[in-house]
Amino acid sequence: MRVVSLLPSATETLDLVGGSGMLVGRSHECDHPASILDRPVLTAPATAPGPPARIDAEVRLAVEQGRSLYRLDADRLADLRPDVILTQDLCSVCSIDLGAVRSAAARLDPTPKIVSLNPTTIEGVFDDVLTVGAAVGLESSAETAVVHLRERFYRTAECVPAFDEGPSVAFLEWTDPLFVGGHWTPQLVERAGGRHPLNPTEPIAGLGSGLAAQQDQRTAGPSRRITPDELIESRPEAVVVCPCGVGLDQGRIAASTLAGEPWWPDLPAVRAGRVALVDGNQMFNRPGPRLVEAFGWLTGWLNDRPGLIPPGFPWEPMP
Repeated sequence: MRVVSLLPSATETLDLVGGSGMLVGRSHECDHPASILDRPVLTAPATAPGPPARIDAEVRLAVEQGRSLYRLDADRLADLRPDVILTQDLCSVCSIDLGAVRSAAARLDPTPKIVSLNPTTIEGVFDDVLTVGAAVGLESSAETAVVHLRERFYRTAECVPAFDEGPSVAFLEWTDPLFVGGHWTPQLVERAGGRHPLNPTEPIAGLGSGLAAQQDQRTAGPSRRITPDELIESRPEAVVVCPCGVGLDQGRIAASTLAGEPWWPDLPAVRAGRVALVDGNQMFNRPGPRLVEAFGWLTGWLNDRPGLIPPGFPWEPMP
């Protein structure tokens, strides 16, 4: 089987189920594991790197004009003759849109199977492991992988104090303008023992309160833009700066600009030294298997349990 992955989290999932040897092409963002970096790259960003505010403006303009934020090399895709294409339709800002993939695939003979992954919850991420496994004929391996992922996740969750209210957390997915995390991120914050008042989870209608053992019945909407006043009024006791698609080097630049805002020193989290910078390109922003590692870090950091933090996790405290 020949597989093309146009989504970093799908590439990681394919590797998890033992299918990385099937990968014949990837997106420019697919960079984990390192063993797949020799595969042909089929996509490129249509926007240039730069300060967060400029990137945000370029993205908004492209969306308004109906332009794609990514380019797909359709000719190279045809040369690779994939049987399966892994992609997504959850966020047009994060990866190439499904319409462009379908259009390119329709010109191929035979037409490859398109598998679109669109998880909005941590449980959805686990389900996607099974979806990828089924798509590439590795169902048994995928089932084993999900068992191990769930075991690690729930073993970490058992370390969270059951009756503590937990700190108010501001999880910043972008710094200029400010965006707070959505979908699976508020879930992870709350299940790690925190509160995420700027974009909280809500119980699924008709399925109970979603408290205690029912936390998997609570979901959140997408990430949302907030004003500095909203951030100040939420009085966060912990702040995670985790810009989407940005590594630690670029994250430091964005964080230093954020720290220069006149209201920044007045946040309770800043006064208490409870601000963390995380590699958003590798952790939290990708709905893939490494969310379990991200959850381990978050639980360990929020609850002062350093033993839960995976070795080498890409983060650093902000001074």
